[in-house]
Amino acid sequence: MGGTPVSERAKLEFELGRLAEEIAQLFVSRCLTLAVAESCTGGLISHSLTNLPGSSRFFLAGLCVYSIDAKVNVLGVPRELIQRQGVVSSEVAEAMADRVRLLCGSNVGLATTGYAGPATGVEKLPVGTVFIAMSTEKTSPTHEFHYKGDRLGVKLAAAIDALRLLLHESMIAISFPKH
Repeated sequence: MGGTPVSERAKLEFELGRLAEEIAQLFVSRCLTLAVAESCTGGLISHSLTNLPGSSRFFLAGLCVYSIDAKVNVLGVPRELIQRQGVVSSEVAEAMADRVRLLCGSNVGLATTGYAGPATGVEKLPVGTVFIAMSTEKTSPTHEFHYKGDRLGVKLAAAIDALRLLLHESMIAISFPKH
């Protein structure tokens, strides 16, 4: 069975930790709070953020809503939306980010949904397709990514891009009032 080489995995894990530290500094300095809803990343984003001492100053919650039922029953994503758009879609990612933000009372919501592999399920999107969404009161940017590699590689790459998106949108595209 092949997998992500140890040296490549170590680089990805280092990058994940580095981004988490930058996000922690930014969110604490801006008095922002974050809640995360993860599907295909399986808790990696929450894990990277909660590895930091003092993460409770900005990180409110991390929900691993892997199944459709969890997305519907825990987050409140409309089942009709999932049936209409597909569980792996920009619309569902956006709904997940919005719902986790509202449910947890955070300034920012972040969500991932995708196919880490090796199977694609019923929809015709290739393995490695991931949608990442961020939600604030003002905006809900959603991005589509396509990764190559094994399951762990896809999960790590998606978690890294989710944190990059969060950092970029929080620093540049969205202006939050300082409390």
